[in-house]
Amino acid sequence: MSQQLRGLVPILATPFTANGELDLPSLRRLTEFQLTSGVSGTAVFGMASEGFALTAQERRRILATVVEVVSGAVPVVAGVNATSTVTALEQAREAADGGATTLMVLPPFMVRPSPAQLVDFFGEVAAATDAEVMVQDAPGVTGVAMPVPLVAQISALSGVTSVKVEAPPTALKVSGLRAALPDGVAVFGGQNAQFVLDEYARGAVGTMPACEFPDLLGPVLAAWENGEQAKARAEFTRLLPLIVFGLQPGAAWAVHKEVLVRRGLIATACVRRPASDLDDQARASLDTILDDLELGVGR
Repeated sequence: MSQQLRGLVPILATPFTANGELDLPSLRRLTEFQLTSGVSGTAVFGMASEGFALTAQERRRILATVVEVVSGAVPVVAGVNATSTVTALEQAREAADGGATTLMVLPPFMVRPSPAQLVDFFGEVAAATDAEVMVQDAPGVTGVAMPVPLVAQISALSGVTSVKVEAPPTALKVSGLRAALPDGVAVFGGQNAQFVLDEYARGAVGTMPACEFPDLLGPVLAAWENGEQAKARAEFTRLLPLIVFGLQPGAAWAVHKEVLVRRGLIATACVRRPASDLDDQARASLDTILDDLELGVGR
């Protein structure tokens, strides 16, 4: 198994100023918060990062900032979410050259590839750099289904060390992959950790949620791994309303950022279109959830 990546690896939001420009001071503060919360790694350009709305130059600046703040303390994962092999290779090389230790790779999705083309695609990306490759199985976003036997075939490629499961029901997919994959390939969950304990119970070794609650989720995972399943489930149940609220299509990015603003970690909740802002009623609902959690300012 990859000796670098396991455990809690949050996907960083991309902070913007009120004018929609990159807010690198907020990004530094947000990254520092992840480290003080005891995360096992951190990730950029995932679905929670608004990667769809970032220019190539912005991606370079974001990665450089995060790598500088992390300074080797934990692995840095960079999403590769291109629409062709040639553009994925470009993103992969940029990320590896910029200091990413793992590439979280979506399959190309504008023109849906055949199973054989998917194997070739991941093989080319894995061969392009020395970074480890995580296969991101997210058919809800890409429309590209990857059954367990196909993921197992891809995972046998040199350089592929992990799989992130976002194909519901995720726990069932984790079981299928754990039975089909060699022990050397790690299985992670996603979808904002909505089913993380069920995924762990079936053999997942990590999760990659959004980044506004690592200080709350980390102790849940620690309790689970220490054999305190009842305690873990009780604490997770408290956190679940916030997790689910942050899964709303189109508004998820605004939810994550509203929480981060209220925790004093980023300056504004600005999102880039076509992501949607929260209306007043949604903010009021979020207030209720945060009050119940007694969620404080980030350390």
